[in-house]
Amino acid sequence: MTGRPPAYVGRFAPSPTGPLHFGSLVAAVGSYLDAKKHNGQWLLRIEDLDPPRESTTAPAEIMSQLRAYGLFWDGDVLFQSSRLNAYEENLGRLRNQGLVFPCICSRKSIVGVYPGACRSRSYESTEVPFAERLLTAGRKVEYEDLIFGTRYCDVEQDVGDFIVKRKDKLFAYQLAVIVDDAYQEVTHVIRGSDLMDSTPRQILLAEYLSLPVPAFGHIPVVTDVSGHKLSKQTHAAPVDRQNPLPVLRQVLNVLGQHFGSNVNTVEQLLDFAIQQWDINRIPRDSFRYV
Repeated sequence: MTGRPPAYVGRFAPSPTGPLHFGSLVAAVGSYLDAKKHNGQWLLRIEDLDPPRESTTAPAEIMSQLRAYGLFWDGDVLFQSSRLNAYEENLGRLRNQGLVFPCICSRKSIVGVYPGACRSRSYESTEVPFAERLLTAGRKVEYEDLIFGTRYCDVEQDVGDFIVKRKDKLFAYQLAVIVDDAYQEVTHVIRGSDLMDSTPRQILLAEYLSLPVPAFGHIPVVTDVSGHKLSKQTHAAPVDRQNPLPVLRQVLNVLGQHFGSNVNTVEQLLDFAIQQWDINRIPRDSFRYV
């Protein structure tokens, strides 16, 4: 990005594996309202780094859904598939510092936290295919979550050395997202609590790469009647584009926000919600969506 950015830059970054469901709309609205309450920018990033799982129609569907709910983003949409050179460059920086290593372990061979089996491997002595993992030895991360308060993670003990590039040569989410947050000058990340475990990894990567660390806030996830997180994998229904006003009211209710009962349009409701937005009202418990 060029020019002087505003004091607040937020973003919404869905994976294009399908249309938005109610849970992802809650995250989108939460990040949008927090950005606009602070007179900030709200960016849209399509995290299209896993082609086997993606839908070619999903990006257009997602954008159409956001527009239907009055969630208009600032600037151009960033597609992560256009940023592969940047990820490779930053991965090269990690290699040069000796902070990544090749790993030939299969998923089935790892139970729980990665045990560091390949830490002593060199690139020269390892035949392809291999994944690349970030060295986490002795690293601990503490940060102040805007919703959940102080969070602490012993990354080596709780997470282990994690993958930054997969055996199939696809870049991992953790590396791409923190590189792009820095590139887009993102200052605040408001997203679902299902990604809370990713935050210490991204903070550690930012420290290794000398990148700025955004402020993080995690919105409790929305679950189905069985208590499972709403997701495309559990066949959560797409949000309705034809009648967005009652759905948006329900979203604001999930976020613990007061809303005007007399407003009759999405635009009016969002304007009111921006004025009244208070991140401290967001409940810490998950919401069951029936």
